[in-house]
Amino acid sequence: MAYDIIGDVHGCLEELKQLFTELGYSYENGVPVHPEGRIPLFIGDITDRGPHSLKTIAFVWDIVIEARRGLYIPGNHCDKLYRFFLGNDVQVKHGLETTVEEYRYLSNRQQKTVRAQFMQLFEEAPVYLELPEINTVAAHAGIRAQDIGDLNKRIRAFVLYGPVTGNKLRDGRPERVDWALNYSGSRRVVYGHTPVLEPRFINNTVNIDTGCVFGNKLTALRLPEEEIVQVPSMLTFQPDNFRAFG
Repeated sequence: MAYDIIGDVHGCLEELKQLFTELGYSYENGVPVHPEGRIPLFIGDITDRGPHSLKTIAFVWDIVIEARRGLYIPGNHCDKLYRFFLGNDVQVKHGLETTVEEYRYLSNRQQKTVRAQFMQLFEEAPVYLELPEINTVAAHAGIRAQDIGDLNKRIRAFVLYGPVTGNKLRDGRPERVDWALNYSGSRRVVYGHTPVLEPRFINNTVNIDTGCVFGNKLTALRLPEEEIVQVPSMLTFQPDNFRAFG
């Protein structure tokens, strides 16, 4: 099996479609299909902050659910949007407000459609995905080696939100722990969640969230080839939103 693992889209639909073109996909009934049968895998956080979150939901739903031509795992932004659609008391900030604003401009019929599509996408998705044929695990914010193959509340929180220091950044977001620095597993972990200027390869892990929504790039990692394919963002570059590692 050959996979194209796609980093955090965050509503950047035009860049996503351009990335599929760069990856060699063509369209059948509106769904990108690769002539060699490659499988796209979305690493989570398909919505929030960007300009087309709801259209991105519909596009990913068509690929993953309707056509069964791709795979998806959720991220922390997906989890918050799901809880919003459930009617839970969710803080509508840190990007969720952009998706909610789009949603509230829809008609009742359109709201029902996008809500049903996203909830199905989320409910049918695994929290993380093991790909044994390429010795890889896809997990939105990462996963510890000893947790692969298991799932509980603690592991789910780590995979979706990542470990944090307990401190807050200036904008109120939690400060994240560099878990990959101490990863020692034999299986490659591909993740996103923390925006970096270039894909970060360290200790058999790869971070492919290159901050398209912050004006940098949208990235795909092709496996088993270990090839990076990228397209530039159409948005204004915001350097303060990227994590720098020593």
